Amino acid sequence: MAESSNTTATPNPATETKDGQTAKKEPVVIICIGMAGSGKTTLMQRLNSYLHSQNQPPYILNLDPAVSHMPYEANIDIRDTVDYKEVMKQYKLGPNGGILTALNLFTTKFDQVLGFVEKRAETVEPSAFPSHILIDTPGQIEIFTWSASGSIITEAIASSLPTVVAYIIDTPRTTAPATFMNNMLYACSILYKTRLPFILVFNKTDAQPHDFAIEWMQDFEAFQKALATHGRDQNGEPTYMNSLMSSMCLVLDEFYSHLRAVGVSAMTGAGMKEFFNAVEEARQEYMTDYKPELDKIAKEKASFADKKEADKQEQLEKLMKDMQAPSGGSSRGAGTEPGANPFGPHGRNDRDDAHYDAGGYEDEEEDMENDDEFGSDAERGRSFILALREDCGKLISGLCLYLPKRTLVQGGHVEPVETTWALSLVQRLEGNLDHHLVCL
Repeated sequence: MAESSNTTATPNPATETKDGQTAKKEPVVIICIGMAGSGKTTLMQRLNSYLHSQNQPPYILNLDPAVSHMPYEANIDIRDTVDYKEVMKQYKLGPNGGILTALNLFTTKFDQVLGFVEKRAETVEPSAFPSHILIDTPGQIEIFTWSASGSIITEAIASSLPTVVAYIIDTPRTTAPATFMNNMLYACSILYKTRLPFILVFNKTDAQPHDFAIEWMQDFEAFQKALATHGRDQNGEPTYMNSLMSSMCLVLDEFYSHLRAVGVSAMTGAGMKEFFNAVEEARQEYMTDYKPELDKIAKEKASFADKKEADKQEQLEKLMKDMQAPSGGSSRGAGTEPGANPFGPHGRNDRDDAHYDAGGYEDEEEDMENDDEFGSDAERGRSFILALREDCGKLISGLCLYLPKRTLVQGGHVEPVETTWALSLVQRLEGNLDHHLVCL
C-alpha cells in the first residue's frame, strides 16, 4: 500500500536533546474545513489510517453534531455532549439552526477539551503522544467559519498549539471556472478570517486530477483561456460572470503566490506524503511567523488589562481619599466639630449667612441702623414693585391697542374679547404684583 512505503513522511513527536534525553514536541492541529460533499469525513478516515500505519495515532475531535455515521473513532465527539435532534426539538430550529446552536453549546465547554489534550500531553510518554490532532468540522462551511463559536474554537486552539487550516476542495466539481473561482474566494476569505497557515487540499484526484487547478493558479493566461471557452452566452458573447471572474483572477494572483496546494485521494490514499510534508512546512511557518504575532497580541491584551485594573484601583483610592474628612483645623471646608456646616465648601465663619449656623442674630441691631440711612427693605421692595406694575400697565395698553379683536364662543353666544396669550400673561403678572403689594 502507499502508506507503508512512506515511513519518513511525518515527523516523530519525540525528539532527542543534546543530553540524549527524549523531549516532547508539540502536536500540530489540522482543522479540516470544506463544503458539503467535498469528502472531509472520508479524508479524516484516510488521515487516521495513514498515521496509524506510521505508528503515530492521532488525537481526533469531531465537531459535526449532525453526522449519523463516522468511519473512524473520535477521542472527543460533540455528539456525546450535545444531542442535535433534541436541540432542534427544544428550541424549535431547523437543521442549520440546530447545528449552530449545538456548536455554540459545545463551545461553552471547549476549555475542558483543551484541558484533556494538555493533560494527556503531561501524562503519556513522548513516544506515545500524538503528533497530530485532527478536527472535523460541520459540512455547512459557513456555520463554523463565520460563527462566533467557530472563531472562539479556532483562536483557542491556535493560541495553545501549532495550528494549520486544511481547506478541502471537491476536484471533479471544480473543473468549471466559475466553481473554481467560488472555491478560491472561499479559501481566501477563510485564510484572512483565521490568519493561520493554510493548505488547499484538492480531494478526489482519483476521479479528476488536479493539474488543471494548479495550472490556473500559476498561469493567468490559462485561466483566461478556460474562461473564453466556458463563459459565453447563446450568441457567443462573454457574459457578465466571465468579466467578473477575469477581474477576480487578477485580484487573487497575490493570494495564489503564497499558497500551498496538494492533491489527495481519500479513496486510494494517494498524496498523503505530500499532504503531511505541506503540514510540516505550515507548522514551521506557524512557529516563525504566526506564533510571535499571537504572543505579541496576547501580551498587549494582558498589558491593557493590567493598565485598566491599575487605573481602576487609582480611581478607587482617589475616591476613598476624597471621602475622608480633613484632619486639620482650617476654617475652610466642613469641620467635624459640633455646629459645623456639612454642606458646601466654605467654613461657617466665611459665609454671609454664618449666623444661621449658630442660631444667633448679634448683628441684627446694626442692620436696623443701616435701614435708616437707605430706607427699610420693605420700602425699597414696595417702590420696585410699584415701578414694575406701572410698566406692566403700559405694556397692557400697548397690547390692547395693536392686537386684533377676537371672539370667544361661550354658552351659545358670541362675546368680543380683547386678549391674546401674551396679554393674558402680562395681566397675570400684574395680578401677582398687586398681591405682593398687599403683603408688603
